[in-house]
Amino acid sequence: QVQLVESGGGSVQAGGSLRLSCVVSGDTYSGACMAWFRQTPQNERGGVASIARDGGTNYADPVQVRFSISRDNTINTLYLQMNSLKPEDTAMYFCAADRRAYCYSWPRTLGFSAWGQGTQVTVSS
Repeated sequence: QVQLVESGGGSVQAGGSLRLSCVVSGDTYSGACMAWFRQTPQNERGGVASIARDGGTNYADPVQVRFSISRDNTINTLYLQMNSLKPEDTAMYFCAADRRAYCYSWPRTLGFSAWGQGTQVTVSS
């Protein structure tokens, strides 16, 4: 059974940086689309960034330039480097995997069959 475990969340001041990690175990998703989503109590879970098997990436408009998604298939780990953080980035962040090679359904959650438990990011002004 596949497991996705996120880490790296925390509390930072506006302008700070965090790097989230997501380790995949129990299965191999090296050939899959992987993505980060975020959710707040007020909003539905929405796509932040995605990375396809060929390394192609997509970003939500609010995080363009500031965030960077990457993956290391040798250790089955997905990353999200978050710079210039803003209070509106405060959310629970989830990693997810879609077995297909390309991120056909991102930024929607449909098609992502495996999810982590989430890691909280809080940005104070």
